[in-house]
Amino acid sequence: MWQSQESPATAADTMEADATMTDADGTDMDSVVMDDDIDLDSGYSSSSSIRQASGSLSSSIREYRTIWGRTFQNSNTTDYWAPNDEEHLEGMDITHAYTLLLMNGALFWAPIDTNRPNLKILDIGTGTGIWAIDVADMLPAAEVFGTDISAVQPEFVPPNCTFEIDDVQLDWLWGPDHFDVIHARCLYGGIDDWQHMYDQAFTHLKPGGWFESMEFDIEAYSLIDPAITENPDHVFKRWAKLFWEAGDVTGRTFRVAQKPATPDGEIMMVRCMREAGFVDIVHKKWTVPIGSWASGKKFKEIGGLAYMFMDQSLHGWTLKPLGEILHWEPGRIEELVAEMRAALERPATAAYFE
Repeated sequence: MWQSQESPATAADTMEADATMTDADGTDMDSVVMDDDIDLDSGYSSSSSIRQASGSLSSSIREYRTIWGRTFQNSNTTDYWAPNDEEHLEGMDITHAYTLLLMNGALFWAPIDTNRPNLKILDIGTGTGIWAIDVADMLPAAEVFGTDISAVQPEFVPPNCTFEIDDVQLDWLWGPDHFDVIHARCLYGGIDDWQHMYDQAFTHLKPGGWFESMEFDIEAYSLIDPAITENPDHVFKRWAKLFWEAGDVTGRTFRVAQKPATPDGEIMMVRCMREAGFVDIVHKKWTVPIGSWASGKKFKEIGGLAYMFMDQSLHGWTLKPLGEILHWEPGRIEELVAEMRAALERPATAAYFE
């Protein structure tokens, strides 16, 4: 999703549009279909390789705590829900890899003038910094900044890339009208006030600047079995409801990209962006297969990466939301994770998320 920022003094109508991405071979990006050659009774395996990022760090602040053997950021303002250890960071880089495939190698979709002099780009919630590093490599004349509450970025970066330890929910390090582009990805479950965050992005963009935000619906779905998607007792639905409940308890919602209740409804992201003052809002939606069931080389690779991401991330995701916030016992969590993993592994489920 991206938006243009006009001058606050300019009266402009908000325009929303659904856009369809087309693969290089003419395949509609939203038209993920089942591979006829898949053995629906078989298990799942993948051998995809993951690109490793390298980067630099402008702060050595490390305030971590341990929950059941996994490390988490311990911030006074943002007690983030997911781990920040190597296992989780690898999952973030896997996410970057399959996102690039979904976007046909593009690092952003907004119509950014990359030849604009003195281009300033900010990546909030940068995580490993892999997106910011890739952008800095692609645009050596631009200044690229990444912020995060965890000091987990690698050591070496392009000379035009800088990382700062900063909390997006507090006052930002820069003044108004500072950036040409602001990028955010996977902040769901970590923001107290999404409206304030989008307001901040609007304030810190130059007039005519662009804000691009990508978030995931926490719920998994089945492409070929509507009964799974509609069944409130299926693990996909129970899993999502638990995270929604944990987010409701903490005030940091997981619903920011949740499907609207009605076909003509709008997701939370669009509403917040519009109310912040953004115009020319474009909402894109991708279907991400989980596993090798999808047809076509590209979607098989995306599915393989998405499964790797889910498989290694499921347990770490549950520790704080379910264990610490909802007070689940470890054994109960292990049972849920095993059930979720089994459902995702079955090709006959044709699991996906958006």
